[in-house]
Amino acid sequence: MLDMKFIRENADAIRKMLKDRHTKADLDIFLDSDRIFRTTVDEVNRSKHEKNVASKEIPSEKDREKKQALIVKMKDANIRLKDLDALAKEMDLKRNEARLTIPNVPLDDVPVGTDESDNKVISSWGEPKKLSFEPKDHATIGKDLDIIDIERGVKIAGSGFYVLKGDGARMERALINFMMDIHSDQGYTEIWPPSLCNAASMTGTGQLPKFEDDMYKLPADNLYMVPTGEVPVTNLHRDEILEKEQLPIRYQAFTPCFRREAGRHTGEEGIIRVHQFSKVELVITSHPDGSDGELEKLTNDAEEILKRLELPFRRLVLCTGDLTFSSAKTYDLEVNTPFQDRWMEVSSCSTYREFQARRAMIKYREEPHLPSEFVHTMNGSGLAIGRTMAAIIENYQTEDGRVRIPKALRPYMGNEEFIG
Repeated sequence: MLDMKFIRENADAIRKMLKDRHTKADLDIFLDSDRIFRTTVDEVNRSKHEKNVASKEIPSEKDREKKQALIVKMKDANIRLKDLDALAKEMDLKRNEARLTIPNVPLDDVPVGTDESDNKVISSWGEPKKLSFEPKDHATIGKDLDIIDIERGVKIAGSGFYVLKGDGARMERALINFMMDIHSDQGYTEIWPPSLCNAASMTGTGQLPKFEDDMYKLPADNLYMVPTGEVPVTNLHRDEILEKEQLPIRYQAFTPCFRREAGRHTGEEGIIRVHQFSKVELVITSHPDGSDGELEKLTNDAEEILKRLELPFRRLVLCTGDLTFSSAKTYDLEVNTPFQDRWMEVSSCSTYREFQARRAMIKYREEPHLPSEFVHTMNGSGLAIGRTMAAIIENYQTEDGRVRIPKALRPYMGNEEFIG
């Protein structure tokens, strides 16, 4: 959420930002309701002053008619104050609701663009694998080896769900433990958060109100199923004032994630775009001065997983038109897969600056005697488990139909070399 004064004083820049992002927001509603609110507050203050002056003069006024006029004036001020207070509350609510629809401002080094075709590749690691045989996609291999069962997932829950079996389930568990062990060594404290979050938590990280249609909701309890570990972990410190010495705070968490993917096709890419998936999420709460460095650390730490799995990947910086609502800058990590020689996103690492912290009221105090200020927050997948598994299956497939297990993962899978 952006600062009200910043929006008010930079309306033209906000309009340009919305144009660069190719999105809409209730900017005009904010500006109009904010103007009425501030004008009404001024009138409230004037009416209160008139009321106070009249109330002080009444006891000492000897002239009966003048005294009666002062009483009438005070009563009129009371009536006017009641109406003005109601209007001020209405406009304050309206401007805050409108402010929640305005996305974050991209950093200056974020390229301006329309969609993912305008994202910029800034680095790469490893060479895409060229197999000596016709490669298969992960869904076909998973079915052949009986480790991925999409049909039974659909039978149980519907399109966009799948079942892992045998070494498929074992690899998922191995990847989770492998990632979390590495991230622990990198300095992240392990968190096991709830898989349900309330509306305040969803609002704090920017999922509400914009993305309500993409989430699974339990109306009876007004709770939402976690769309990403970013939500519960970032909200650990909601409504708190931290000490400077506590920063940065680095957390990691494994969570199941649930997304309706409203308006999107699911079930067409095996286990790539589905309604339920697993992720290991990295979340950092940082002092503003160190936030740029923390984003680089977070991204490098996610890349380390791919390097140890020996999966060729590239890093992209997303353009303005492809940024998420809350992000000020995002790096995507994409793995190359031999099937169709395509690049597949396995992680997005984003900084939100103070955008989320302002919504969630997460602050720090530079010194005990100084006023509190907003922290910076950031997060990234370290990594998305299902997509990483799909990348392993496609990159490590063999001509005889088996899948070679990456060396780094073998200690987590009984030191076996192959699946199949």
